[in-house]
Amino acid sequence: MADSDAAATRPVKIIAGADAFGCSLKDALVSHLRSLNIDVEDLGTSSYYSIAAEVGRRVSDSSSSSSPSPDIRGLVACGTGAGVSIFANKFPGVFAATCLNPSDARNARSINNSNVLAVSGTSTSPESAVEILDTWLNTPFKSPCPASDNKPWPDEIQSFLDNALVEMPKIGEAAPVVDTCAVCCLVKNRELNPIDMIPGGSMKILRETPTSAFVKFKAGSVEPAHHHTFGHDLVVIEGKKSVWNLSKKERYDLTVGDYLFTPPGDVHRVKYYEDTEFFIKWDGHWDMFFDEDLDTARNTIDKEIADKPPEF
Repeated sequence: MADSDAAATRPVKIIAGADAFGCSLKDALVSHLRSLNIDVEDLGTSSYYSIAAEVGRRVSDSSSSSSPSPDIRGLVACGTGAGVSIFANKFPGVFAATCLNPSDARNARSINNSNVLAVSGTSTSPESAVEILDTWLNTPFKSPCPASDNKPWPDEIQSFLDNALVEMPKIGEAAPVVDTCAVCCLVKNRELNPIDMIPGGSMKILRETPTSAFVKFKAGSVEPAHHHTFGHDLVVIEGKKSVWNLSKKERYDLTVGDYLFTPPGDVHRVKYYEDTEFFIKWDGHWDMFFDEDLDTARNTIDKEIADKPPEF
């Protein structure tokens, strides 16, 4: 391979680390990399699992889709090369390969686009390790290698490898969160209607008589003191709120999972600290009778919160 072609396959930076059994070999390889004018960040020596995890994490972060960096790879060494490979590979987008000879290195780069090289400090001499490293540095992805009898890959294999390059980094990513809340599923993809009497509120009636509804309020919203002809039960699904029951002279600071029953006729006001959602049910039809105006409610609530902050 020409020097210009080899340089084109080389990373702009390598992050290196080893345990006590691989330290001497790692130091020799770091020195060799620097002689090639490749930028090296040497993280030093630690336990094989912690040093490999740190190298893996750094390489993973550099290759993340949200903030991709120029080609940054890793070099790890331990007694066998297996342990550091295992722990580097625990991070998405990291393809660490333990290579004991140049053929291993050529296969790992050609087939797997390996971005972390793992070497054995107890079974590989510095001279052999330099040959392995040079092969790993100078072998492009999809190039001829021992696994292809050192011949160009057929078109169908090249297509497979192209797809693998896109699919492999997704392995290990966090699975999408599945909403298992039965109540939330009831209103998913349904539009909640604004509560005209109270700014910031919206509601979707799920069932009439007895009535149940899913209610949302924006952060900072306030329900002035009011009462209903019905008692109602509610469970907080998301967010944080305080309810002042003025009839009973009690205050309830509620967050996710909390339940509250308010008897019919009890006067109460409410403050929402975050975007809040809750499920509520009551007997009869919806009604609401205000006992104060919005400005009075806000001023009173601000004073009460200043005197006694919510306990969440």
